Amino acid sequence: MLDYEFKYYKQGLTCIAGCDEAGRGPLAGPVVCAAVIMPNNFVNDEINDSKQLSDKKRRELFEIIKKEALAYAVVEISADEIDQINIYEASRLGMEKALRELHYQYEMVLTDCMPLLHETVPVEAIVKGDAKSFNIACASILAKVTRDNLLIELDKQFPQYGFRKHKGYGTKEHLEALEKFGAIPHIHRQTYGPVRRLSQKQLTLF
Repeated sequence: MLDYEFKYYKQGLTCIAGCDEAGRGPLAGPVVCAAVIMPNNFVNDEINDSKQLSDKKRRELFEIIKKEALAYAVVEISADEIDQINIYEASRLGMEKALRELHYQYEMVLTDCMPLLHETVPVEAIVKGDAKSFNIACASILAKVTRDNLLIELDKQFPQYGFRKHKGYGTKEHLEALEKFGAIPHIHRQTYGPVRRLSQKQLTLF
């Protein structure tokens, strides 16, 4: 059971925000960060780390979380910005932006292993937090479903890359499409190894 918050509720805290991201590893698309505050008396035993859930279940829980949350926010950090500041800093920036967009007073922040630098309340960065904290797990579902939807939309624009299937990760299919069609400006992350190597390879041909 995801009960990490309970020790803080017992100490008198009543409002804890959870943060997580989706999309640190893919070669394409934004990293999506979410922050959410769930009521401290809300229970749903199906909520878990988004990676442990089926797509159908994530989407069901996505709607429940949005309906039941005291506040939530989801932020995208683009591939261009990831290339400028690196994926770690992009993930931190996205979480901090999402928290600012909550417009709700919270007493503490729990994140999935991400220290935050500009918070005035206590922040605990939990290793594998999306499998331990209820609010982080909820944030992970919001981020994952939102990002999947963005990649499905990208697939409609660029069907030859197979984004609907691999969601931007470096699968065999994706790498073959990159080799055949090249990287998409502002969509592919130019600093990521496979994309960078492709660009360097193309430069040597001219």
